[in-house]
Amino acid sequence: MLKRVVLLIGFLSTFATSFAQHETAAATAPAHGTEAAAPVSEDEKIKTENKNFIDHHLLDGHSFDIMVAKNDDGTETHIGFPLPVIFYDSANGFHAFMSSEFHHGEKAVESKGGHYTLFHEKIYKTDANGTINMDENHHATNEKVLDLSITKSVLMIIITGLLMLWIFGSMARSYKNSLVPTGAGKIFEPLVLFVRDEIAKPNIGPKYKKYMSYLLTVFFFILFLNVFGLMPFGINVTGNLAITFALALITFFITQFTANKNYWQHIFWMPGLPWPMKIVMMPIEIVGLFIKPFSLLIRLFANMSAGHIIIMSLIALIYYFQNVIAGVAFPFLTFVLYLLEVLVAFLQAYIFTMLSAVYFGMANEEHHHEEAH
Repeated sequence: MLKRVVLLIGFLSTFATSFAQHETAAATAPAHGTEAAAPVSEDEKIKTENKNFIDHHLLDGHSFDIMVAKNDDGTETHIGFPLPVIFYDSANGFHAFMSSEFHHGEKAVESKGGHYTLFHEKIYKTDANGTINMDENHHATNEKVLDLSITKSVLMIIITGLLMLWIFGSMARSYKNSLVPTGAGKIFEPLVLFVRDEIAKPNIGPKYKKYMSYLLTVFFFILFLNVFGLMPFGINVTGNLAITFALALITFFITQFTANKNYWQHIFWMPGLPWPMKIVMMPIEIVGLFIKPFSLLIRLFANMSAGHIIIMSLIALIYYFQNVIAGVAFPFLTFVLYLLEVLVAFLQAYIFTMLSAVYFGMANEEHHHEEAH
């Protein structure tokens, strides 16, 4: 228990250290293509720096930065490693190079006769100076490219997939020799049985076996990514709307393509109702088809993003108030909420899997004939 507490405190210390170093390394130069802003108060400056860091923590990244340190000469040192940048420009075709060429958005990259700049983790087509044009709402108006890069989120998805193949592949091989679990099987077998006995069987029924592979995959995939999201390196994969949308879309397609006749009958022409009510209920049921996966993606996205925002905001308050009370109260509160985030990581994997099983069960429910009176 003591080792776990020490490890958790170490994670939180890394969070705070990373935050402090990024805060001191906040750029004072104006943004691309903009003029220098008027002087602001120290409090406003801290607020802006804290917000920028939280936004950066939530965003996907083209490089894997652990922390940023500011040198004595004013330059920044990014501790981490670059990732492959792959994108398509309709004028110049496909481009591929390492993200270090962008120098973290400080330099425009020349490739195949075009110039490109990384701005707020998005790649824009620019001139040789890397000028970013802004509209009245401070949104970039430069032409975007089709970004196919191996970003930080993509890297973590690949690592998670390989980790799952290794863990569960080794478990499957060990069961060929003995039905007694060994190694990682001692930890993960109870979770596998939990998904089968407490999620799949009660919600799907006799046909649960054909859905088990997906339910186990999505449960452990979300669980592993949520746990990685607790690391102090900005690995916010399940807080990415595109990722949760893709997972919910897979559940949606499986539900529709494995549904029986009774499922579609209850949507388009509900039995047992007068025909005027059937016409009224039909559009409601059709809308419900899309509300279900939408609730899946929003629930997972909102809960994981909110946890990251709250923890990073509490750490930011330490540097905003800069007094003894804040230095004691906010780290303690962050520690408590971090423990809550560990629970949420497991809970959200369970909820997504359980609701998917509920939808599968609804799609396979057989029609029960009413007894004649």
